[in-house]
Amino acid sequence: MKQGKKYLEAAKLIDSSKVYTIEEAVALLKKTSTTKFDSTIDISFRLNVNPTLADQLIRGTLVLPHGNGKTKKVLAITNGKQEEAKAAGAEFVGGKEMLEKIQVENWFGFDIIVATPDMMGELGKMGRLLGPKGLMPNPKTGTVTMAIGQAITEIKKGKIAYRVDKDGNLNISVARCSFEDAKIIDNLNAVCDAIVKSRPATVKGTFMENVVVHTTMGPGMKITFAGRN
Repeated sequence: MKQGKKYLEAAKLIDSSKVYTIEEAVALLKKTSTTKFDSTIDISFRLNVNPTLADQLIRGTLVLPHGNGKTKKVLAITNGKQEEAKAAGAEFVGGKEMLEKIQVENWFGFDIIVATPDMMGELGKMGRLLGPKGLMPNPKTGTVTMAIGQAITEIKKGKIAYRVDKDGNLNISVARCSFEDAKIIDNLNAVCDAIVKSRPATVKGTFMENVVVHTTMGPGMKITFAGRN
């Protein structure tokens, strides 16, 4: 793939043979950002897992200490807790009528759906529509719950979901370039701690085989979480 001039200039700042500490990497991230907008900072893991095995399918959620700079529009599907959902900050709140709006109008003006368990019967009928878009609520990610207000509050504070792909790769957006260095470091450490805790007991040897951080359209650099692999 042919890379642009800005990317190539930024890549010169990175030693491809070096594995950087978190602090070193964060200092370089802002220098290697090639966009005019406030770039997202991502961390990508290559994990020593076999996702076809149930105990090695790494997935979960966590609330980043400082959020990741992305604001999610929440659609709350509930009958009995609509006021609670509104108070927590959900942009759209309703019951079956909201699902009909999605079907009839092909409306997707939201980023995530949070629902109470009593509405999953209706939502289940829309699996073919919502599933491929990654919008189907799931108890494992905390988006199906009676504590709908708490779930929405956590999402607004920066709760993210992650899941390893079929090749053992996992990518998470952790911050924006405009964040203070200390906040980016806090978020990176929080992600690392969550991944380390998810290590399956059946995995032998190195768990995190490769870890890279990069900005939107910027070059990546390898990092190490010393002593936590």
